Amino acid sequence: MVSNSNSAESLVIQSAAPEDVPRLFELVRALAEYEKLAHEVTGTTADLHNHLFGDRPYAEALIAKVEGNTVGFALFFHNFSTFLMKPGIYLEDLFVLPAYRRQGIAKALLTQLAQLALERGCGRLEWSVLDWNTPAIDFYQRLGAEIKPEWQCCRVTGAALENLGHRGHKER
Repeated sequence: MVSNSNSAESLVIQSAAPEDVPRLFELVRALAEYEKLAHEVTGTTADLHNHLFGDRPYAEALIAKVEGNTVGFALFFHNFSTFLMKPGIYLEDLFVLPAYRRQGIAKALLTQLAQLALERGCGRLEWSVLDWNTPAIDFYQRLGAEIKPEWQCCRVTGAALENLGHRGHKER
């Protein structure tokens, strides 16, 4: 947990707890609206709770609180680099409510996540950013992030995932 009181407001970065899930879900929906992807949010609060705190957690989250109000989050999970032979952390989503931007909250979330990566012996921290999100790209580059234009994100979902997953059964 990190505390910062550079101004009259106090900032606390902490790991999300089960009771934070409803607010975290609201922030996920706000992020989706900002990215013009609200139609892609098909999960529920129960799904989020299960995947963060169920029998087999798949992700973790840090939350940012200002004066007790949750105003931002970083949702992440571990991956693995075969070249480094080390685990890494993949930041799935980083979001701060518009009214709280430019106050160091996103930087504090990323700093805490980088510290966590170092504590866990990770070789890298990585994430994706939408190509139209120039303010985010500029912010990440100011923090030292390298934008890798030669890498393209590949994704298989829905019917394509079903088809690919069942392909081996059909070809046997």
